[in-house]
Amino acid sequence: MANKNECTYKQGTLPMCAPLALGTIPAQQSAEPAYDKDQALVKGTLFPGLDLPFKDYVAAGTLEDTPQYELMALDFVTQELALYLDTHADDKEAFETWKCFTELAKEGRRRYAERNGPLKRSQTAMFDSWVWTDEPWPWEFLGNGGNG
Repeated sequence: MANKNECTYKQGTLPMCAPLALGTIPAQQSAEPAYDKDQALVKGTLFPGLDLPFKDYVAAGTLEDTPQYELMALDFVTQELALYLDTHADDKEAFETWKCFTELAKEGRRRYAERNGPLKRSQTAMFDSWVWTDEPWPWEFLGNGGNG
């Protein structure tokens, strides 16, 4: 039996120099079934197999008629294009598309803040007073005219 002074950095401090745990993530088996685009925005994933509840919270309903819907779609497109550009930096058309959608998202967030209040604390600077703590909060769909 080895003592803990004989253990290497790859082992824990248990009396038997137990190896450290190795986390594993199983590969996703299939891209099917998939949520439709509206459900995917609500759920935060396209794949039902990756839709795991956080602290027993399960996203329900639709955001389609909420002020956040267009912003979420624009943010999704800009994020996906950015990930694509990480591996295809020479794709000028994709870069121009990313710039266009980034500007649309920026303008959309500005318009949203004017109508519904800030989504980020930094947007409070466009107002005459500190409105960050005013209600309703962006995720309170019913208070913002949605059907949450």
